[in-house]
Amino acid sequence: MSGPLANVIVLDLSRVLAGPWATQVLADFGATVWKIERPGTGDDTRQWGPPWLSADADEADAANLSAYFACTNRGKHSFEVDLASADGQHIIRQLAAKADILVENYKVGQLAKYGLDYASLKAINPKLIYCSITGFGQDGPRASQPAYDAMIQAMGGIMSLTGAPDTDEQKGEPQKVGVAITDIMTGMYGVSAMLAALHHQRATGEGQYIDLALLDSQVAWLANQASNYLVSGNVPKAMGNAHPNIVPYQSFAVADGHLLLAVGNDEQFRHCCEAMNLPDIANHPDFASNALRVANKAKLVPVLAETFAQQPLDYWIAALNQAKVPCGPINTLDRVFADPQVQHRQMEMHLQHPQLGDIPSVRNPVRFSATPIGYEKAPPLLGQDNAHLIDLLTPGKPE
Repeated sequence: MSGPLANVIVLDLSRVLAGPWATQVLADFGATVWKIERPGTGDDTRQWGPPWLSADADEADAANLSAYFACTNRGKHSFEVDLASADGQHIIRQLAAKADILVENYKVGQLAKYGLDYASLKAINPKLIYCSITGFGQDGPRASQPAYDAMIQAMGGIMSLTGAPDTDEQKGEPQKVGVAITDIMTGMYGVSAMLAALHHQRATGEGQYIDLALLDSQVAWLANQASNYLVSGNVPKAMGNAHPNIVPYQSFAVADGHLLLAVGNDEQFRHCCEAMNLPDIANHPDFASNALRVANKAKLVPVLAETFAQQPLDYWIAALNQAKVPCGPINTLDRVFADPQVQHRQMEMHLQHPQLGDIPSVRNPVRFSATPIGYEKAPPLLGQDNAHLIDLLTPGKPE
């Protein structure tokens, strides 16, 4: 493997999304990732289809390779190991002795029953960084409860902020984000935590334990909405595509679709009004600053909306781009991957699998100048690397 983590070994006992997302990023960055899966069934997401990575659904079912699984498991080795068996536990201890990082998302205390908890493995490998990802953390009244992304989006507040505003004209139920964003953000917090711990390990020779919870992560990335509430005491509500602190910063209907306008400062607002031929609005004292525009949003937004509705999307994109006002179309995914900028940046890429052939994937957004990412291994079939596991456990064999 190439990349900045080329000398790092990750033992991945995680399933579904948060943990596998984190370990895929580490694999992208060059780490060797040993993914441990249940014999015969593997990671739950192998069966989360259709779609499958083969036009022949029966073949794909046999291969246990869904598109969902593929999105978060490239670059990894798949080993089938039964953690409930004495032999499986012995294998994990042998692998942990060789690893720099271990990632798991079992229920609190479950791995301790197998002698695979941090205290047990630290005794074998004091340098081990052990990251546990759970729904609610290792302590507290909910620590023993299971969790999935959608329920944490609900409990953690993001659903109360997402969706149409609660008005007579636009009233709807709370909405989750269209991807499992809590899992993904927890995975990214996990990556940063493990890299920080790795820095400490390389400096001191000391490993450590990382306790990472989905609910904690969800609350942490409420960001300005959390700060708005803690400072003001006012409970924020869903605002559709509008922004709680910036105006105008929202979607507008145009003659043939929708536009997302993102005016971030007073100069951009003036340029926006010039592009829209609204000099009276640009110079109106009620809209001279962002704070005034927030206070007078009810007067400003209808004027902008009426003007936007008079011209098609291409007209407004060209006019606002010329005025250097941030804006963009609200794209469906086919338009996203057809976008010239997305294509120029080669965000869509293809990996070659020895059995399934071409597998489409989405490139990691990080671009290293000195240690570029090398995408060398497609998402594995279940147990694809079992023979390599035998080599790893054979004394004298190379890793």
